[in-house]
Amino acid sequence: MTRTPKRTPATWLRGGGLSTLVFALPMVLVFAVFSWSPIVQSFVMSLQKTNLITSEWVGLDNFVRVLSDPLLGTAVVNTLYFAALALVFGFPLPILLAVLMSEVRRGKGVYSALAYLPVIIPPVVAVLLWKFFYDASPTGVFNSVLGWAGIPPQPWLQAQATAMPSLVLEATWAAAGGSIIIYLAALLSVPPELYDAAEVDGASIWHKIWHVTLPQLRGVIFIMLILQVLATAQVFLEPFLFTGGGPNNATVTVLLLIYRYAFQNSLGGNYGEATALSVLLAIVLALLSFVYFKLTDKWSAS
Repeated sequence: MTRTPKRTPATWLRGGGLSTLVFALPMVLVFAVFSWSPIVQSFVMSLQKTNLITSEWVGLDNFVRVLSDPLLGTAVVNTLYFAALALVFGFPLPILLAVLMSEVRRGKGVYSALAYLPVIIPPVVAVLLWKFFYDASPTGVFNSVLGWAGIPPQPWLQAQATAMPSLVLEATWAAAGGSIIIYLAALLSVPPELYDAAEVDGASIWHKIWHVTLPQLRGVIFIMLILQVLATAQVFLEPFLFTGGGPNNATVTVLLLIYRYAFQNSLGGNYGEATALSVLLAIVLALLSFVYFKLTDKWSAS
């Protein structure tokens, strides 16, 4: 048995370690300045009462005030509601569309371009366009379409019951294109022999999808799932531009509450409370990601 030579500073230098460090140092410094430095500053700011002009150390008071805010519970519930709707309706849709598009013999490029088109549209433009579609009057775009089927006009963004589903519908339309392209690329790695064997066994298209396609995409699906959970937990644009958190705080999310702390609570805003809530959100998402990856490691190994 050959022994691995012991690593020493001298062997590290002879092996080119110093030159590697010199080349990597600029990238490490840039990463530290633009990534780790803001994180450290956020933790420091969460312990201060500050409007970016004057600062006062308050310790954990910001966290106490944030956690005692009655609106925080509403924001958390609304965020979970948005995430649940997005997962139930928005997560399976790109998978289904990608599988169907992969079965198309002609015009795959056209369908892929059409599917990705909403991603190209600037998010603010897309939201304002859909806000016009959501006009609650009988002559609104969506209400006119419903009227053709004999369905009465819907309040869409004006009612608490329909406001959040309306936001999820637009968010799903806007984000599905990117997921479809990723799933289409992943489908190319599925060995054709598996489909041929399934056809020999007399499997229908749905059996092939369930027993061949989805198991082969399991790793990609796991990654896309956690990415969507993290994205929906930080939803801000749709509630901010569509409803501003209304009606009656029915669409206030955690990130929108952070925005209110920073820019709408007092003169100059209380960035300490806003940062404290941001830190709490980051901790929750980090713990969620850790648990999720631990579970998926076990599922992948089984």
